[in-house]
This record gives sequence, C-alpha cells and structure tokens, in this order.
Amino acid sequence: MIDLQLADKTHDEGRQGEALVTDAPLKRNGRKLYIESYGCQMNFADSEIVASILFDQGFETTGDYKEADVVFINTCSIRENAEQRVRNRLSQFGAEKRRNPKLIVGVLGCMAERLKSKFLDEEKLVDVVVGPDAYRELPQLLAEVESGHKAINVLLSREETYADISPVRLNGNGITAFISIMRGCDNMCSFCVVPFTRGRERSRDPHSILAEAQGLFDMGYKEVTLLGQNVDSYKWKGADLVTEQTAAVALTEDKREIEVNFAQLLEKVALISPDLRIRFSTSHPKDITDEVLYTIAKYDNICNYIHLPVQSGSSRILDLMNRTYTREWYMNRIDAIRRIIPGCAISSDIIAGFCSETEEEHQETLSMMDYVGYDFAFTFSYSERPGTLAARKLPDDIPEEVKKRRLAEILVKQQNSSLYRLQQFVGKTMRILVEGTSKKSDLDYCGRNDQNAMVVFPATAGIAPGQYVNVYIDRCTSATLLGVVAVEEPANV
Repeated sequence: MIDLQLADKTHDEGRQGEALVTDAPLKRNGRKLYIESYGCQMNFADSEIVASILFDQGFETTGDYKEADVVFINTCSIRENAEQRVRNRLSQFGAEKRRNPKLIVGVLGCMAERLKSKFLDEEKLVDVVVGPDAYRELPQLLAEVESGHKAINVLLSREETYADISPVRLNGNGITAFISIMRGCDNMCSFCVVPFTRGRERSRDPHSILAEAQGLFDMGYKEVTLLGQNVDSYKWKGADLVTEQTAAVALTEDKREIEVNFAQLLEKVALISPDLRIRFSTSHPKDITDEVLYTIAKYDNICNYIHLPVQSGSSRILDLMNRTYTREWYMNRIDAIRRIIPGCAISSDIIAGFCSETEEEHQETLSMMDYVGYDFAFTFSYSERPGTLAARKLPDDIPEEVKKRRLAEILVKQQNSSLYRLQQFVGKTMRILVEGTSKKSDLDYCGRNDQNAMVVFPATAGIAPGQYVNVYIDRCTSATLLGVVAVEEPANV
C-alpha cells in the first residue's frame, strides 16, 4: 500500500508528503480551479483526474487560490498531522471565502471519505465533500452548491478506475508522470485507514494503461511511475490486447481472453520504448514475486529501485500490524532482490513505537535496517488513526517520549545508511534523466539516476531537461549526489 504521508523523511522523494498546487494556467475561457494536494502519490494522480473532469466543463487551472472560483484541497488521512494541516489550510481559504462569498471550497480524497458530513457541519466554509471514487459526479455536485445547497458524495466503488479519463498534468515538467494502475486496497493492516477511505482493490485494464503510457511518450515524457496501493497484486482478466497489426480487423473478430499480472504489465509498458524509463510504487513484501524481479532485471529501462515497506523488524509486531509476513519472509525477499538485481536500491517505511512494542523489538527493527542497508526510508512514530483495527483493539501504550527516542535512533541509523549508499556512487559515471534546474540554484541541473538518487550538476550548454546525460559523481551529501557532465553531448539511452 502507499502510506507515505510522513512526519520525518531522510530522502527527497519528489512530491510525496508535500503540497502540490497547480502551475501555469491551462489556457481556456471559463471559471478557474485551484487544487492543492497532500499525501501519497495517488492523491496527486487523483488531482490530475479531477482537473481533467472539470477541464471538460470549461474550467482552467490557476496557481493562486485568490483568483479561483473553486478551491479543492485533496486530503490524506494517514497521519494526524496531515489532517491538522488540512484544517489549518481550510481556515486560510475561509478568510478568502468571507471576502468572496461566491467562492466554492471543497474537500476531496481520503479525509473527505473518513470525516464525511463533519466537514459540512463543523467546517462551515466547506461547500462540497467528495470521496476518491466520486470524482465523476463533481459537475453535478458543483451545480448543487451553486443552487444554494451543500453537496456530498463519498460512496466507494468496486469498479471505478477512471480508466477512460486522460489526466491533466498539473505540475507537469513534461518529463515525468504518474499512471494509476489500480485503486483501493485489500490488505487490512491494523494501523492503516486506506481500505476504509479508498475501498476494495480493483485493477485498471492494461489497454488503457498502455495507451496512457504511449500517449505520454508521444508527448515527450521520458519517465512514468506506475501507481497502486499494492502494485504487486495487480491482476486483470479480459480481452487480449489488440496489436497494431490486428487493429484493423479487431472489431470483427472475437478477442482471446487473457490474464495480466504485474510482471507482465511491467514488461508491456517497458516495451513501448527503451527511451521511456519505468518506475513503480508501492510493493508489498507478501506479494512481490521473483517474476517481477526478473522482469526488472531483463529491461534496462525499468529502474533498479524498489520501495518495499517493512514497517517493523519484529515478527510479533508485524503480526499485530496484520502485515501477513514475518521478519524471515521479508529478509528472504531482500535476499532475492540482491541476488536477481545486483545494485538495486531499496527504500522502506518504518513505524516507531507501535502498540506494545518492546525495547527488544525496537532493536529488531534496527537490526533489520542493518541487514538491508536501505538507500532511504520514510520513518515516523505510530499515530493512532480512528476506525482502524489497531484503534479498536490495541492500546496505544508506548509513551510519546519513548516513541520520539526510538524514532530518533531510527533516523540516525538511516542517515548513516543513506550516506553509505550514496558514497558507493562516488567515482562512477551515471546516466541521469535531467528533470530541471536545482531547487538551490538555476545554474545547476538535477535529475535522478536509475536507483532514484537525486543528482545535481552544473548546467552545461547543449543540455536541457528531458535529455539523458552522463554525469561523473565526484562527491555526495547524505541525500544528494554531486557531479559534473562527463561528455559534451547528452548520452544516448
């Protein structure tokens, strides 16, 4: 599952856990839409679905909520502090609403589903509340608000995948993009609200996934990330994919039924072009197969990077979390990754201070970190979420000061591990996809290597975002590789 709205991060993971606001307006005549997103990558992908739906209704996007007609905040319920940030942001929108009473303010996403009518009752400035499976209803819901009524739809679906909707790329750099391959989650981890806020698991048909990936590549995109709460459980059964050669007769011939698993989907996307780089998130330790690993190893354009959340190094705690694997199983999967994909980067999610965790079990988590040597990790102390199994059945009995101390120990160990992993790249020349200018200086470019490490290097004439370039790594920090261009021209893929 994707559970990356975290309080502490040891690696820059792009948009995860950060607010996303719309960039330059999509030039259209009509009302203006402002969307701000928090949480996991799935929320950002959903915001692009919402923008597409309202784009068809004549809306254009804006990066300034003060000039918008409709303001949406796409929310996350994974962490308590995420919900507090949303409430604080809503109060700021409220000030604008008092100045402009016609402004429509809406709450989307997981928090909308979880709190439902409370937003309309308690947060008087909220006009519309929409859950993750009801975005198609937004035009009707907005019309209801404009007629003077509050509007809400948080019904979950067993079928909705938005497969037929082409997302509007909101903060798009024209180089990297998300593709949602499935929705919902069937893993009932005791600490997690996702199954309750996003519903049951369902996979999107591969026809539409491949069409979206091909379309992005045709528009000049060089990297796609396949998204799902648990991508390894992707499974679709239906009509055979129609090849270009048989497309002309496909309408008159019966199609053969096939089943597509995640490894097969990965391969199909990789075959679009060797110039299209593929990433995915998130994997589940109980489901990731050797077939997936061999597929990654087979194709150079599938990145050697796997996010494999461990959550805890203790089998007893994993059982309380209902993770359905043991410490030994997880280590077996790590061994398989190291054997089949040498040099593959591995990241993780780690929870400190879960219910009843002993000091010895905390030490098991630290020893797991030593065993794996994570390239980076998302770490946080346990935060009880209302409605989860843990909140109903397990007392949150670890004192906050103990949680903070254990989290600090995890952070220190991960910082050391991240630095060590990056140091292994120093002295090597790496192929980098240039994503844009560095956050710190317009004189530097930045991009990621195959293992998802951020690389910063001086901008050089003849090189532009969207190109691949060879960079010689001459030093690093605990989070970033630093180097210089190794050749005059960008390297061929």
